[in-house]
Amino acid sequence: MSTSLSVNTESPASLDVDAVVVGYHPADDGPRPASGADTVDAAFPGGLGATLSLLGATGAAEEVRSVPSQGAVTAPVVIAVGLGAPPGSGESPDPDAVARAAGAALRSRGTGQSRIALALPADTPELVQAAALGALLGDYSFVRYRTDENARTPADELLVTGTTAGAQEAAERAATLADGVGLTRDLVNTAPADLVPEDLAEIASEVARDEGLGVEVLDETALAEGGYGGLVGVGQGSDNPPRLVRLEYSHPEASRTVAFVGKGITFDSGGLSLKPASGMDWMKSDMGGAAAVLGAMRAIARLQPSVNAVAYLAIAENMPGGSAQRPSDVLTIYGGTTVEVLNTDAEGRLVMADALVRAHEDAPDLIVDVATLTGAQLVALGTRVFGVMANDDGVREGVVAAATAAGEQSWPMPLPPELRQGLDSSVADIANVAGERWGGMLSAGLFLKEFIQDGTHWAHIDIAGPSFNQGGPFGYTPKGGTGAATRTLVRIAENHAARGD
Repeated sequence: MSTSLSVNTESPASLDVDAVVVGYHPADDGPRPASGADTVDAAFPGGLGATLSLLGATGAAEEVRSVPSQGAVTAPVVIAVGLGAPPGSGESPDPDAVARAAGAALRSRGTGQSRIALALPADTPELVQAAALGALLGDYSFVRYRTDENARTPADELLVTGTTAGAQEAAERAATLADGVGLTRDLVNTAPADLVPEDLAEIASEVARDEGLGVEVLDETALAEGGYGGLVGVGQGSDNPPRLVRLEYSHPEASRTVAFVGKGITFDSGGLSLKPASGMDWMKSDMGGAAAVLGAMRAIARLQPSVNAVAYLAIAENMPGGSAQRPSDVLTIYGGTTVEVLNTDAEGRLVMADALVRAHEDAPDLIVDVATLTGAQLVALGTRVFGVMANDDGVREGVVAAATAAGEQSWPMPLPPELRQGLDSSVADIANVAGERWGGMLSAGLFLKEFIQDGTHWAHIDIAGPSFNQGGPFGYTPKGGTGAATRTLVRIAENHAARGD
């Protein structure tokens, strides 16, 4: 991150910054200051809450009001943000609410406000992390293609109030997570002409070199010779050939191994089963799964949990060139399973199948794949909640719990065995799509399950909607790439480190 992040123990009312952020809760007599805001509130004649009431503020979640301080505090501006309902007696504020509020506040700051103090609830390390992470994620900007010299860039300095033990460590962890999510967002936001498979593979290699990860890259020749029929088949319609990247993080005290597999379709035209124009303009985001895996591996390398983690990025560009695969072609996936391709726009599962089979060679205790896999995920769960499927109920519940702990919204979904017959093929071992449209997210999960060996724990995360925000920003989530699932993968790795044997 370009933002300098530090923990402050001074009164926020006396800090020499461009703006100080404080939190408020709703109350019958107007907005009431949240923990951390007391000294700033008291510095205003009659209390800042009274001024906020005059401005129509209520303290509702993510509501933001900027108030000139006129010398009441050292900072010239106070940014007041709503935290929603106050916690119950003896309870701490909800960390997710604090993170979202911090993000909303930072999104509202002026371009000239480059030094920001956060006086949000910070009574525990968890709240310090939430405030810092939400602020960093909310202050994200993607400016690669902006020519305006005044384009909004992240703040230069962020001070987080926190007198609790472990505050500095919590802030540093927040910075590491934000950096991983930022990488994911940057990759998803990059124009597809600037991120063809070779480019993404090279970026992954650079991350590996910078973070001390092992790396292996298979190019189109190695993929063809190795029998990776899914990647070769999907990629053969493009002038930009496919890649398979393997990253490895190892810890000397690790007793468990997790494997992450990410879908990396750098642009998805649908192939010969061409998408309509309205469904194609955001398909630069179809590599969001691979981006999340790469962002998570960067964070894991820096956090150093005592677990081994391997990652596979299955990267291709799905284009309708003259040599593109055709509906009714039969591919042979790595390991020998044959697949009849009935729809070339169901390409992600083909490249994922190659990588899932390969991932077994690392003998992992758990395989988790992440993919912008189906439009059906959007129909079922919308744009903010990703679906979680697994071949074991405990594994599915563990992934959902990890997502919740990481501050990401997910929902457990079944893999009904009766849907499997819809994938039967008359000419191959399996077809890549079912004959009917219903339950498309689930049948796609069942397809991937076919490439998981008996006895191997596996989970599938479909982030088709949550990976790319086509609407307006909210909380700490910007328009465009969101970084969905990055933090969940980090938490999964940490959970396995905590389990040991």
